[in-house]
Amino acid sequence: MRFSLDSALIVLTLAHALVTPVSANEDKEPKRHALRRASRGFHRSALRHSAGLARDLRVALRGLGSADTARAPVAARNTLANKPYCVYHTGGQTNTSVNTNPFGHPGHSSASSKPSATRSSTTSPTSSPAGQSNFHLAQSYSGSSFFSGWNFFTGGDPTNGVVQYVDQQTATSSNLVSINSAGNAIMRVDNTSQVSGNRNSVRIQTQFTFTGGLLVMDSVHMPTGCGTWPAFWTVGPNWPVEGEIDIVEGVNNYTNNQATIHANTGCQLPTSNVTALGISGSVVGGTNCAALQTNNEGCGVRASQTNSFGEPFNNNGGGVFAMLWDNTGVSVYFFDRQNIPSDITAQAPVPEGWGTPSAFWPASGCNPFQFFQNHAAVFDTTLCGDWAGGVWTATGVPGQDQSCAQRTGVATCQQFVQQNGAALSEAYWEVKGVQIYQSN
Repeated sequence: MRFSLDSALIVLTLAHALVTPVSANEDKEPKRHALRRASRGFHRSALRHSAGLARDLRVALRGLGSADTARAPVAARNTLANKPYCVYHTGGQTNTSVNTNPFGHPGHSSASSKPSATRSSTTSPTSSPAGQSNFHLAQSYSGSSFFSGWNFFTGGDPTNGVVQYVDQQTATSSNLVSINSAGNAIMRVDNTSQVSGNRNSVRIQTQFTFTGGLLVMDSVHMPTGCGTWPAFWTVGPNWPVEGEIDIVEGVNNYTNNQATIHANTGCQLPTSNVTALGISGSVVGGTNCAALQTNNEGCGVRASQTNSFGEPFNNNGGGVFAMLWDNTGVSVYFFDRQNIPSDITAQAPVPEGWGTPSAFWPASGCNPFQFFQNHAAVFDTTLCGDWAGGVWTATGVPGQDQSCAQRTGVATCQQFVQQNGAALSEAYWEVKGVQIYQSN
């Protein structure tokens, strides 16, 4: 019907142009002017026709259920079996194996052309008025249904930890995962007195995936103690081409959280100057964020808050971590329990009012939609491994004034976690909820 009406309009426009009398000024070229008017009328009608056709196609395709990669189950595309982790930033062993999932998208290696290297001069084009959220809730995990929509990873630990990740049935029957009386999700490691091999643990990842947006995680407790290495992070299906964003991470008795990005070649921090970056944390390691060029160190930022990780975090009732991924870059925020913004609690987040982020990787050095795509969110707890085991005898990091070797009197991390299950009583996550928002 649309084609018939538009054709009729075109014919009428042409006929009207041909029969309409021309003015005195048009007498010099009457036929040419009439045809020009007819042509303009035809053009306007064609534009209306094209817009209507595009609209009809969008409606029709929406009804057919066109592919939405942001909602595609991760399990069908990637197992993350070979996903490496970051390592201690003064060296150590490195797992450099890379996922080769056939569903992964090709990566790019050129840096962003954004001009600004500082957060203060980069403004999101979609910023909202003060007090008004520019986000809608796309996915939420909380309460008794928290574990719905997560895949349980059961492969070997890519970071060489002394753990065996188990499936959901085994984790539930072994009381490694549960929902407590407060309605919070619990994820713990096996604390059997002694084991001869690996201890069972839990690693889960969301089936929902996203490119850009806001991720908020509220935790009451995180794993801590010598030998532990917990993390909450996001990752694309083809590492490192589609990137990794570590939101919460640390080892042993650390007290300050470390956020890190790992990306493909070409991603970098434009500067290590915290004032220029507009962050409250401090840059650790270098400014080259390319995982395979830096022994998987990436670009790390250590939080300034001494209660953002480990035992001090737990003693304070935990807090909220937020990762904002937009046109300006990637930012990580931390709010302790007493200072959680009301807009986060109301699930109407307004990041513009949150103040200085703990960490920020500007788009000027690493285009966030070029180097990061199709991310799933992941929780895990490993033991020892490349990082926690690699710094077993080290000191000098906040919370690690005394090495774990000195604290425990045990020579190696592996020996300690295998023979001292009771010492892992604090090696558990207690999470109130995770929300994933998308921009309006």
